[in-house]
Amino acid sequence: MLNRIHKNTVADGFLTLMSLYFYYTFGASFLIVLVISICVNYLLSFIMTRSKENTLKALKVIGVLFNLGLLFYFKYLGFFVDNINAVIGSNFSVKEIIMPIGISFFTFGQISFIVDRANGEAEHYPFLQYVLYTVYFPKLIQGPIAFHKEMIDQFRDEGKRTFDADNFAKGLKSFIIGLSKKVILADTLARMANYGFEQAYYLDTLTVIAVMLAYTFQIYLDFSGYCDMANGVSLMLGIELPVNFNSPYKASTAKELWQRWHMTLSRFFIKYVYIPLGGSRKGKRRTIINVLIVFVLSGLWHGAGWTYICWGLMQGLLVVWDDLGIVGVDDGLGKKKKYLFRENPLLTVPRAVGNAFTFFMFVVSLVFFRSEDLAHAFGMFKRAFFWTYPGFLTRTAGKLEMAENYVLRQVFTRLGIGSADTVLMITMIFYIALGAFVMTRKNTQEIIKEERYGKKEVAFYAILFILSFISLSNVSTFIYFKF
Repeated sequence: MLNRIHKNTVADGFLTLMSLYFYYTFGASFLIVLVISICVNYLLSFIMTRSKENTLKALKVIGVLFNLGLLFYFKYLGFFVDNINAVIGSNFSVKEIIMPIGISFFTFGQISFIVDRANGEAEHYPFLQYVLYTVYFPKLIQGPIAFHKEMIDQFRDEGKRTFDADNFAKGLKSFIIGLSKKVILADTLARMANYGFEQAYYLDTLTVIAVMLAYTFQIYLDFSGYCDMANGVSLMLGIELPVNFNSPYKASTAKELWQRWHMTLSRFFIKYVYIPLGGSRKGKRRTIINVLIVFVLSGLWHGAGWTYICWGLMQGLLVVWDDLGIVGVDDGLGKKKKYLFRENPLLTVPRAVGNAFTFFMFVVSLVFFRSEDLAHAFGMFKRAFFWTYPGFLTRTAGKLEMAENYVLRQVFTRLGIGSADTVLMITMIFYIALGAFVMTRKNTQEIIKEERYGKKEVAFYAILFILSFISLSNVSTFIYFKF
């Protein structure tokens, strides 16, 4: 409405204040940290406008150290002190520090701005535009990690300030799809995954596999659902967020998976860590080391714990394996891929084989990602790969029960199938349907491009929204909030 009467600055101010209020609802102290972070980074940017080249380098270092120091204090200080105590036998202690929500996202966004500013790739934006870029509420608490130019250029675009019914419809559709992924599917799978990891000591082999799959699909739908919701609500406002999630379980290699999963985090590490370290320009061994450094840091970004470091290292080793070119994947398009140590792979397998192997290894790596500590993770591995039976399979699968499968349960009962077998069969059907859906069907970005708004489709999305709204009473926190 403010844009319609050409009060553009007031409109930006309104959106900024509402975004700050949105963040304030998570905690007043969190808002103070966010405001301090914004003011310090903007002050550094202002000083850069009057600085010479040698001073710019010093200011860049100060800016990066400030942002990393803020992140370290709130996210990693306890982990660091615990490890110091374990190594030298000391008894240092720190009081419990509550991490501001979304700090990893807005900190990385501001690091990218400060580095680009010092390198001459960013201007000193007006204060209101910079604050709006940082606090824009769809991306503030869980990403994507948007770069300054791709957001501020849109805020400056007069065409974006005109209401667009088509964008609003696309945004609404994306939001409803994302909400349903989260509250109907991801939160249902969470009940099974949480129960399984809590009862890890009692699980048998089949139950561990079922629990690992539950978490694999849960984190996919949880993060994908948030991305769809953030993109959707932003599209309603006429702003396009960078794509952050692109059907990663369709990937046929680990390298391709990370070109599809949390894409803005990957590009941040490539631009600000991998390339400054030398990228692939300083020899093969250095390239491998650089890749592993990036993935270890990616693991640490997700959480302060050795489990996250192991997860990141495992993903890094899988990407290095892809680069070695020992086994190549035929993408069916005849494109020749580049490998690190050889021109052509020793063995080429069909894309379906690559899909299956990549998915399997990602499932295995998520045991590290989800486990409380390394002992817990290795306990899960032991039960998964060394056969044990019987266990908690029926009881664990029962956690997957949802109102939407009531009819299916009644059909199996009428056929004389026992309740335990019914639970297992429904779980198997659910997994197969879910796997087929995420690995073969169009993703949300592809769906909203179709621009179909027939009566049946409108009715379908209306029903889907109502079902999602009803399910909100059982909603759990987004997984990526804690990162």
